[in-house]
Amino acid sequence: MAETPIYGVPHTGGVNDPFGPLRVIFASQRGTLVELGIGPIVTAGLILQVLSGSKMINVDFSNPGDRALFTGASKVLSVFMTLFEGLAFLLGGAYNVTNSAGVQTPPSLQNEFFILVQLIFAGIVIILLDEMLQKKWGFGSGISLFIAAGVCLQIVWSSLGPISPVSDGKYLGGIIAFFQSLGPVIASPASFTAWQGALYRGGNLPDMLGFITTIVVFLIIIYLNGLRVEVPVSYARYRGFRGRFPIKFFYVSNIPVIFAAALFGNIFFIGQLIFNRYNPGCSNTGINFWLSLIPGCYQSQPQTGQLIPIKGLAYYTFAPRSLGVVLGDPIRAGVYMLIFVLACVFFAVTWVEVGGMDSKTVSKQLIDSGMQIEGFRRSGSTIRQILDRYIPAVTVIGGITIGVIAAGADFLGAFGTGTGILLTVGIIQQYYEILVKERITEIYPGTKGLLG
Repeated sequence: MAETPIYGVPHTGGVNDPFGPLRVIFASQRGTLVELGIGPIVTAGLILQVLSGSKMINVDFSNPGDRALFTGASKVLSVFMTLFEGLAFLLGGAYNVTNSAGVQTPPSLQNEFFILVQLIFAGIVIILLDEMLQKKWGFGSGISLFIAAGVCLQIVWSSLGPISPVSDGKYLGGIIAFFQSLGPVIASPASFTAWQGALYRGGNLPDMLGFITTIVVFLIIIYLNGLRVEVPVSYARYRGFRGRFPIKFFYVSNIPVIFAAALFGNIFFIGQLIFNRYNPGCSNTGINFWLSLIPGCYQSQPQTGQLIPIKGLAYYTFAPRSLGVVLGDPIRAGVYMLIFVLACVFFAVTWVEVGGMDSKTVSKQLIDSGMQIEGFRRSGSTIRQILDRYIPAVTVIGGITIGVIAAGADFLGAFGTGTGILLTVGIIQQYYEILVKERITEIYPGTKGLLG
């Protein structure tokens, strides 16, 4: 579907992309059937999580009926979000055609209807593919698989892609561009300017600084994923059976960064739509003052035609993706990192409550499975007090660390974005754990009940 263009949509090369660089996270492709990607699914989950976390809807995740109802509501809301985002694309002029006089005209009413039908159909297919994997016809989650594939594609293409996106003769791939720029370095090995030109190209083109940052971020995340606190537990029914209950440093995995990226992506997307339709001149008078302040003002890049925020809320929630941009406006970079970190912490704390990962729920699960903590009596309140020492702390500290790593990697131009790398490492590790679990249950069938 990512290679199949939408019927009725003209060529989108050089045309503003409403999602821009955020597409690598949404696993989408401009002008194709996966125009919206997993954005509607993630947004629907974000809305339901906030509603559940704020107790506006009551969901008992220990009740299978409530879990099934919550899952069904998420799928239905995903379809409605696909419809909403598809209409927003059409109303916002994402598929407008520029005629010879330079005037943009929307598609015909018939074409708009066919475009919307195709987007909804493709969104339902993505939802069904995700459900097919979750129903044990495959491993893991379809959403995770789509994200990891998109990020890996972006990293490989940014490293080795031989095609230039602009007409200046420079290669796209950072590694190829590095070898292309080695001439001045060989001529003057001690020249700082020569090394700077070889390692850093500036702008939005991948370079060796971004490649090195990508490798370093991968290693840091892999190391931090291995950090954990292990609480010794024993099986009450069988003496001598001991184990450890691990509490990871990234306790909520990559959930906070997914929702934070979805929130910022929707601010960027909706801000463009409001700007194009109601405030194209970025006026600061009357009602347009508030439109410029809250959704933000945008400016078109001359080479790509991409709209980039230059003012307002969108400006401070759109990551500066190169070192030059960060040094040019360090206040913006600091505000963006602060907002992103706070969003990650908020979603981490909320997900612990919503996902049944809090101390109260985990202690009940341990008691129900016949476990107890060594050296303490078998009581839910006792286990909860011990877990309270670790779970709240690792939730907040892990959320802060995830936000800082993701934002810092974006500042240095990491391939696939810092958020994408975080998600990919976590997803690959989850697949590894799933495959190991499957292998163990094949060799020792009796462990299926223990491992779930």
